Amino acid sequence: MTATLPAPVPSSDTPPRVGPDETSLLRRLLAQRSATVALAVVVLLVLIALAAPLIAWTAGSSPTEFHSDAVDPVLGGLPRGTGGGISTQHWLGVEPGSGRDILARVVYGARVSLLIALLATAVSVTLGTALGLAAGFFSGWTDTVVGRLMDLLMSFPALIFMIALISAAPGVNRQLLLVVVLGFFGWPYVGRIVRGQAMVLARGEFVAAARVLGASRRALLVREVLPNLSGPVLVVATMSIPSYVATEAGLSYLGVGVRPPTPSWGQMIAAAVPWYAADPVYFLIPGGFLFATVLAFNVLGDAVRDALDPRSRRR
Repeated sequence: MTATLPAPVPSSDTPPRVGPDETSLLRRLLAQRSATVALAVVVLLVLIALAAPLIAWTAGSSPTEFHSDAVDPVLGGLPRGTGGGISTQHWLGVEPGSGRDILARVVYGARVSLLIALLATAVSVTLGTALGLAAGFFSGWTDTVVGRLMDLLMSFPALIFMIALISAAPGVNRQLLLVVVLGFFGWPYVGRIVRGQAMVLARGEFVAAARVLGASRRALLVREVLPNLSGPVLVVATMSIPSYVATEAGLSYLGVGVRPPTPSWGQMIAAAVPWYAADPVYFLIPGGFLFATVLAFNVLGDAVRDALDPRSRRR
């Protein structure tokens, strides 16, 4: 007669989870006023980026179209009228000198910045999760190799190396190169967080119970450890997006980011510097969009972290 062993009951100290419940997470987010405002701003920015062609078509201008009649050559190319040339034809005014419509360039700049930031986040989170999970779960030589690789990449002066690398590849698609470079230098920070969490989870009693029941290593990784990492990964992904938006804007400001005539907020801010005293609107509009985007994503990232772990809230 064969004895039937009862299924191991996970300890209450390390209960297995299957990742955050989307409904309860959204409910806790919406309960925070700052998170609600930040989420509304993020959704609005995403909609603006998606609808950039429609918005530019409605405004009657493309981001690369010159309007020589909207600037005054006698005044050195300053926009005609008040507020940087704001009118019924140009809702946010025009660029000094060129006369390009600021609204069209800002909404297309939102598309470029968010697309680069989201793709770079996807690259860094995918690499960081895969390598950090392997290092934390398997330990031993895998942890040593991945750990030293993370230390090596994190010791690089990333911004200087990005500028040098992007400048040395003039013929490559600049937006694709930005995604690859930002994602490559960003994954060690994700990997460090995932590695630490994976090490704790791999030693949890619910993983030991699944191992006793005959689960393979692959099953332990996919069914037990990885779902429990969805919360930390979601937080770090949300916090990475504003960092990449700001980095892309900084690189474009320095002239090694998005190439003209493709619009970019950093590129517009750089072009507005000589004009900020005579035409502050041209400087303030892309700067305001950049500030609002970074702030909204940062607030949303803090709110997601608090919603997933209420103990982390500052009192």
